[in-house]
Amino acid sequence: MTDGGKGKKSNSYDADDIEVLEGLEAVRKRPGMYIGGTGSGGLTHLLWEIIDNGVDEAAGGHARLLQVFLHSDGSYEVTDDGRGIPIEKKEGEITALEVVFTELHAGGKFGNGAYGASGGLHGVGASVVNALATRLEVEVDRGGVTHKLEFQNQIAGHTAKNGRFTPSHALKKDGKIPKSRTGTRVRYWPDIDIFDPEASIDYEEVKNRLGQICFLVPGLKIRLSDKRKGSKRPAEEFVSKGGLADYVDFLSGETQPVTGLVRIAGSGEFTEKIPIDGKLTEVTRECQIDIALRWIHGYENCIVSFVNTIPTPDGGTHVAGFERSLTTALNQAVSAADPRKLRKLKGDAKVQKEDAQEGLVAVVRAVVLEPQFRGQTKRELGTPEVQKIVGTVTRDGLKEWFEGTAKGSKKIHVKAILDKVAEAIVNRISTKQALDNRRKAAQLGNSGLPDKLADCRLHPDSELLIVEGDSAAGPAKRARDSAWQAVLPLRGKVVNAGKGTKRAVLDNAEATALFTAIGAGSGPEFDLASRRYDRLILLADADVDGSHIRCLVLTLIYHYMTPLLEHGHVYAAQPPTHALVLGQDKEFVYSEMDLGDRMSELDKKGRRYRVTRFKGLGEMDDDELFETTLNPETRVLRRITLQDAKKAEKAFAVMMGAPVEPRKDFIIKHSRDYGHALDV
Repeated sequence: MTDGGKGKKSNSYDADDIEVLEGLEAVRKRPGMYIGGTGSGGLTHLLWEIIDNGVDEAAGGHARLLQVFLHSDGSYEVTDDGRGIPIEKKEGEITALEVVFTELHAGGKFGNGAYGASGGLHGVGASVVNALATRLEVEVDRGGVTHKLEFQNQIAGHTAKNGRFTPSHALKKDGKIPKSRTGTRVRYWPDIDIFDPEASIDYEEVKNRLGQICFLVPGLKIRLSDKRKGSKRPAEEFVSKGGLADYVDFLSGETQPVTGLVRIAGSGEFTEKIPIDGKLTEVTRECQIDIALRWIHGYENCIVSFVNTIPTPDGGTHVAGFERSLTTALNQAVSAADPRKLRKLKGDAKVQKEDAQEGLVAVVRAVVLEPQFRGQTKRELGTPEVQKIVGTVTRDGLKEWFEGTAKGSKKIHVKAILDKVAEAIVNRISTKQALDNRRKAAQLGNSGLPDKLADCRLHPDSELLIVEGDSAAGPAKRARDSAWQAVLPLRGKVVNAGKGTKRAVLDNAEATALFTAIGAGSGPEFDLASRRYDRLILLADADVDGSHIRCLVLTLIYHYMTPLLEHGHVYAAQPPTHALVLGQDKEFVYSEMDLGDRMSELDKKGRRYRVTRFKGLGEMDDDELFETTLNPETRVLRRITLQDAKKAEKAFAVMMGAPVEPRKDFIIKHSRDYGHALDV
């Protein structure tokens, strides 16, 4: 088929259409298959691949220091004081070092004894980094000499002082060093033509990951330096001596523990068939399990899992084994203890997964040679045999702990756990009954929107303004655009969802009004797609009481409507604190600092002005409220993230929680900063 000689279009499909991608070319053609994508996540994944190699050296007892540099020229560098990548010739004139960076599925982690268990398991990490970089430099300290090899566009060689690159397989000797000094330094420049223009590596993400690693490899010192333009961060250092125990303490934060730390460790063996020399051969694997956990006051759980040194945020077979045996062990312990508060429930008093994990903080780690991950990004363990081993170790360890025969087990701690689990069972059942009653009422026509809700007419792309009481509701109702802005006043104090039981939350009129108005349910039943409003806007006064109710509402949303935060549907409006009247004109300022700056500026110019303070939204007239706070074109909104809500809950727990010491420490620490704001 032709188009008049201007080109050719054919429906043929023959051998010439088959494209063979060899070596690193395949990575560059389909980078998402190897690093998950070409956005920030993929760019960060390259850094993990190099970091994991250094961590593996430390986990094997061969390195004590790992350093990570984020350079100003867009490059990234990782150094370790491990054994150094082998530099002997592997294939003709090609050294093992070059093979590692140019051949897929090449490395020392395929069961040959160099590594017992590692993070970089597929043998593609270093080569993938090189494939997706325009330039890469590697230096190896080994045998009293620093060996150097560079890559430009995946080709090995060396760069002369004049900047000219010469291809070569030979390693360059870059100076003598003490024979005792060993290690590897890798620096690479990602190919900006492959990655998205907005792709970047987030410092906090790297920091958090390195913080995790120090808990997994006790004694390993990790340094992180951000030398990128605009960064003024000092270098940070991470080290842990207590390992997983320290990690559980870190995850628990300042929340009071219910029990002491529970440590569970054990191992098991399994067999699997793997291809060796072209034949499926049965081999025996050992799987080591290390678990640290405790229960804390509260209702949210936190289970963090790892395979070797790799975090598995999507869980996998090791987490499944842990969770199942945890529930089983608690059922056995609760049945044996026969708590009084469960006797009325009779056959319903069974521990379910959510009961067992209420307030649980746990770190689960499986160490196994050549694990099967679901995908190259290694977010989820797929080795099926690990589930049984973890389950057995968890069941036996908890049985001993609940029986009081395990190290660190005390009767008072066992009783505290069982009481907490029993309370969780009672709350779950009573909550279900309350929800069932609500549904029955709805079926009888006794349910509807809250009476105090001033709804909008159009719900697509609408927003719910959450205000303090009737004094703010009146002006907000008058100033809003009733087509797409709804107003819900909350009277009194909203229940503290981080402290109260689920039943207490459901019985709270203000919490129930919010759930009903949004119309998407609450807790595990919350359905984001069913929400009646696209945005929730917290419209509180710019004072202490406003901050208080904002924290309470955020805590409620965080615990019972989490997807709203995860998907960016919650905002805080910023109302003005003062107005400056200059003749016929009026200016609004949004903080005490801005007010002071503007007054100083006007004083220097000799301008006359009058200052009006807004103690609450009710003190503004309708036009002022619309212009400053409700008008999408002029208002100031801040999107509240899941992390913001966690910080709010933490602050609320410190200032309003039962423990006195954290609050006392906070007041002493910050008294000088905020003493001027006290109304005395």
